[in-house]
Amino acid sequence: MIADDIIRVQGRSLSWAQVGEIQSLVDEHPEWSRHRLSQELCKRWRWQTPSGLLKTFAARSLLLKLAQKYELRLPAVREAYRREPWGLGPLHRSGGELPPSLPIDQALDVLQPLRWQIAARGSLEHGRALGYLRHYHYLSCNRPVGSHLIYLVQDTQQRDLAVHLVGAAAWQCAPRDRYLGWNAEERSRNLHRLGNHSRFLILPWVRVRHLASHLLGQLTRRVSQDWQVHHGWKLEALETFVETGRFAGVSYRAANWQEVGQTTGRTRQEKHHQIQGPRKSVWVYGLCKGFRENLGASHGGAR
Repeated sequence: MIADDIIRVQGRSLSWAQVGEIQSLVDEHPEWSRHRLSQELCKRWRWQTPSGLLKTFAARSLLLKLAQKYELRLPAVREAYRREPWGLGPLHRSGGELPPSLPIDQALDVLQPLRWQIAARGSLEHGRALGYLRHYHYLSCNRPVGSHLIYLVQDTQQRDLAVHLVGAAAWQCAPRDRYLGWNAEERSRNLHRLGNHSRFLILPWVRVRHLASHLLGQLTRRVSQDWQVHHGWKLEALETFVETGRFAGVSYRAANWQEVGQTTGRTRQEKHHQIQGPRKSVWVYGLCKGFRENLGASHGGAR
């Protein structure tokens, strides 16, 4: 390979010279952990969120991909420093046993006003919210990474009803990008202002008509401001992916989200254009007027 040849890894262009520099860092600092190496890369590349936090998880992911695909030699994983993912382990260690599954089947207006809690890491609410996702969401949830918010929603009697998890948007999604009117440069520059509604769970013993669309409406009215308070910038829009064949997206449609297409079913790791995963419908919700323009779209996108 020529030193100036470019490879694309995790949406980032790297020359072989840069890969060589990373290898030199590893070889010159055998005492460094993988986390320490990730920190150094973020500092050198100025790889950080708009609020100034280092994107160490993204850097760690990039390093692993370089090791898998391009034989980068990384420091050994330090077993002594392995830890359980956030909020995992038995539920009694993160906020109590599972509550009794007594049905909540009252009318929505009887449960209001609903109480929204942003579950801070290390809190009892955080442990309960992740426990619910792990036990009851079909995708589970091991460890939210990067910038994210977890909401635990309760009724007026402080009974847990639902969990929302909003995190970073998918790097690429053709139907979404066409809808927003993005080109690759605009997407790279503004992706952090698009959030992904990656988990939405109404607890299985909660049977309240119209609750799902009501919760989605409340989420879209508050998430941008909450994101600014906790992460330092506002979100302009949300995306979500609904597995077809399992769900029809009725609640999202009722809450005025826009269905903009379907995924092909390829996973992030699949490189041979063979469908491996389930197809998902792609939904987008603009959180403010002119959100396409605010996201830097060069043209108006599909209407």
